[in-house]
Amino acid sequence: MIGALAALRAELPLMAKLAAPVVIAELGWVAMGVVDIAMVGRLGPASIGAVGVGSVLFFAVAVFGIGALLGLDPLVAQAFGAGRFDDCQRWLVHGVGLSLLLSVPLTACVAILIGAFDRWGFDPGVQDLAGPYLWKVLWSMLPLLLYTTFRRYLQAIGLVTPVMTALVTANLVNVGVNWLLIFGNLGAPQLGVDGAAWATCISRIYLAVFLFVTVLRNDRRRGGGLRKVPLRLERKRLAHLAALGLPAAVQVTLEVGVFAVVTLLAGQLGPVDLAAHHVVLNIASVTFMVPLGIGSAGAVRVGHAIGRCDPVGAQRAGWSALTLGGGFMTAAAIVFVMEPRALLSLFTLDEAVVQTGVALLLVAALFQLFDGLQGVATGVLRGLGDTRTPMLWNLGGHWVVGLPVGYLLAFVLGCGVVGLWIGLSIGLTVVGVVLVAIWWSRTRVWS
Repeated sequence: MIGALAALRAELPLMAKLAAPVVIAELGWVAMGVVDIAMVGRLGPASIGAVGVGSVLFFAVAVFGIGALLGLDPLVAQAFGAGRFDDCQRWLVHGVGLSLLLSVPLTACVAILIGAFDRWGFDPGVQDLAGPYLWKVLWSMLPLLLYTTFRRYLQAIGLVTPVMTALVTANLVNVGVNWLLIFGNLGAPQLGVDGAAWATCISRIYLAVFLFVTVLRNDRRRGGGLRKVPLRLERKRLAHLAALGLPAAVQVTLEVGVFAVVTLLAGQLGPVDLAAHHVVLNIASVTFMVPLGIGSAGAVRVGHAIGRCDPVGAQRAGWSALTLGGGFMTAAAIVFVMEPRALLSLFTLDEAVVQTGVALLLVAALFQLFDGLQGVATGVLRGLGDTRTPMLWNLGGHWVVGLPVGYLLAFVLGCGVVGLWIGLSIGLTVVGVVLVAIWWSRTRVWS
């Protein structure tokens, strides 16, 4: 036991060193959405709801493509751990190919969702703004998938600082374009919510270009081997990537999709409830980015250990990631309970929205630990090459348990948007507990 604790303590700094830039990158990613909500917040609850609904619906579709590309994590990391860098580059090429293949049907799916807006019972003010917003954000689908491909590749070979730099600078681009186009500063057209949409598109194009240049520069330092990689896609290799990526895609789509459905349901409760839902969802999304980043770092560390045939090292990496993620989310829950109004005031001063938001933040505090554990456990299991187990338990926890309970509480028992969030809390708790138990059962034989 003492030896195991010493090994864990030795692994923690290594995990933290890799995880820190990834966490900053994840925070940078979600910060773009938070900034959009905060900047349009001056335009009123309908604008907050429109940007929130548009962002959630777009991401509910795009996340399938992002999830499909998560199959690159174990494939590139394990190849890198085994010293096969040429194999890493072949996986990169196939990731780009998969991005191109997925972009067309995913873009079409978002267009279909926009066409069905009038059937979902949104407040008319929200609906009138959300549709045009989504039509413009639609153009960012391909850049988003390419950015994801380059990011998974760079993280898997241990180059995390450029990813962090890309996200930090992309936020500056997003803030600047928002400032120009939402409010019409410096002679730019005053586009309101549509300005936030164009800022999102420009920022995502910037991210893809930044990381593509980073990939080329890294390849040049390594001798230019990427130029020798055949551009023709191999059916067997593409099928292997899809076989790992598809369960991950379904898993993240199920997880994000349940929040999208809750958003649609909250939209039927009125602009105030919808605005409070989006504000608290953004706050909870910020905290979740930390365990999500730690989970990505855990996937890399576990994958490297498996690649070099070191199962005990993989076990240490996984537990250190879970320790870091769980510790942070416990601290976040305490902040949610102690300072709810201070957090909400960053987004809105509307008292009705704040009052509802305080209740939602208290519910969110209950699931912080379990949300963090399920995010990290999903990552470390992915490092083992297991993307199917998190998919199945996300289906069970969120869709079989959490969502039905939330609907019952909100619309049958009259608890409103708070009832929806209680359902989310129950679902996340189930998934978190089960996935940690599965990681323990998979790795205890390596001790």
